Amino acid sequence: MRPEQPNDGREDRAVYVISVAAELAGVHPQTLRIYERKGLVTPQRTAGNSRRYSDRDIELLRRIQELTQEHGVNLAGARMIIDLLSQLEELQGKVDELRVELRTEKRSAVAREGDAPPPPVVLRTSTTVAVQRARRQLTGPSEADTTY
Repeated sequence: MRPEQPNDGREDRAVYVISVAAELAGVHPQTLRIYERKGLVTPQRTAGNSRRYSDRDIELLRRIQELTQEHGVNLAGARMIIDLLSQLEELQGKVDELRVELRTEKRSAVAREGDAPPPPVVLRTSTTVAVQRARRQLTGPSEADTTY
């Protein structure tokens, strides 16, 4: 896992031309063109329409390579996995936000109630059931315990 660092825009800045990006990702430049055609990666374009790849794009290209070369996933499967991982990351972020919101709400509720703990929940068992359980523990189950 990568240590948390503030995002200063470096990973989104498209600076690598296709030949450098291909070398960094360990693929041929033509492979990058195929990935783009299949919708797996979308490099930014300059005014002259040449491709520029960011650090985030390079990371994505490496992940695609790992899926296809090491795990035998085809490009359609790789795209689906990458989309699902992206959704998972987004949902994890929402869960984290909701946890913070829940903690804040709990603190507010405790402050409103004057730090009084919530009343305990008492579960009651009928006397008949309690006697039958105690009898079973002492003697084991009997036919008399069976009710219809």
